[in-house]
Amino acid sequence: MKYLKEKTVYQIEINKSIFIGILYPLSSIEDIALSMMDAKETYPKANHYCSASIFGETGEHQSASDDGEPSRTAGIPILEVLKHHDITNVLCVVVRFFGGIKLGAGGLLRAYTKTSAEVIKLAKFYQKKVVPSYEITFGYHLINQMDQYLNEKATIVNKSFLTNVTYKIIINSTDSIIQEITHQLLDIKELPPETIYIDLLSP
Repeated sequence: MKYLKEKTVYQIEINKSIFIGILYPLSSIEDIALSMMDAKETYPKANHYCSASIFGETGEHQSASDDGEPSRTAGIPILEVLKHHDITNVLCVVVRFFGGIKLGAGGLLRAYTKTSAEVIKLAKFYQKKVVPSYEITFGYHLINQMDQYLNEKATIVNKSFLTNVTYKIIINSTDSIIQEITHQLLDIKELPPETIYIDLLSP
């Protein structure tokens, strides 16, 4: 699943109606109501605030609202776009200012789908990855060799220089790093896994 880095906004005009897509990152379910309030305060004279949200590690919490538009022409299309892009912990609000020309059910569905898809193109995302973590101890004579080797395949979180050298490292590759250096280590401890965040290119 992908996670949204920051609030993102996109605006488009379709048959004189203005559609504004807003993506909000969510840290909790309660953020949905706060984000809806933000959209309504930012665009207080809009006619509709249609929305969809997905929350949870597997996207288990989902919601959709047509907010006065014909049934299933707004909220569900927005939700389908979010699901198609494998995004979670996100709220998408599409604000509509009615321009006087009725779009019909098909036109509304296309407009809400397009607006939510286009704001996603502008957004920045990241992924979470749970990776192994270790504490390794070795002699001072291996510092340069370990630094060079680990910097390519792991992240050194902490360094301690006492009788020997101790590094806390997290493994951010699929290589068998620990197995390759075990024979050079004086001690090795497996620590609880760490969560790392990987920036992604926009879809």
